[in-house]
Amino acid sequence: MTEAVTITRATMADVPALVRLVNRAYRGEASRQGWTTEADLLTGDLRTDEATLGLAMLEPAAVVLQAVADGGELCGCVYLQKRGERLYLGMLAVAPEKQASGIGKKLLVAAKQHARVWKCPAIFMTVISIRSELLAWYERHGFHDTGAREPMPVTPRFGVPTRPLEFAVLEKIL
Repeated sequence: MTEAVTITRATMADVPALVRLVNRAYRGEASRQGWTTEADLLTGDLRTDEATLGLAMLEPAAVVLQAVADGGELCGCVYLQKRGERLYLGMLAVAPEKQASGIGKKLLVAAKQHARVWKCPAIFMTVISIRSELLAWYERHGFHDTGAREPMPVTPRFGVPTRPLEFAVLEKIL
């Protein structure tokens, strides 16, 4: 069943709620309710913090879109930034209990709309390369693995990898 949500641009006032959402979606025990968890791949409960997300939102040509349910509950978000001629997509997160309800797909549609407005012919992103289920989800939504790999930075504050990890670079041509 598709969740009824409204996609809006997040503001700095939304940062605390966004950080809670992203951390719940990716890390710690709460993330295990959904399928996007990284809890077995990185130690700790933090994927981001308020200072880091706030700085990211201040980047030139950057925006965080948020999905809010009809009752006012924040249930998803995505970070977008124009980098050169392409749009970078990151931190796509859906509340663990709301995953598989169409919210992620709606955020991807909104990202595509932003790419067109910003005249970006492609969207790119990085995904932990061993996340086969996540890679497959993005491939079903038109992204392809470019074959490029990037090292995963080790930032102890945001978790230490439990095994060697790298990012796969995915791209969607619009």
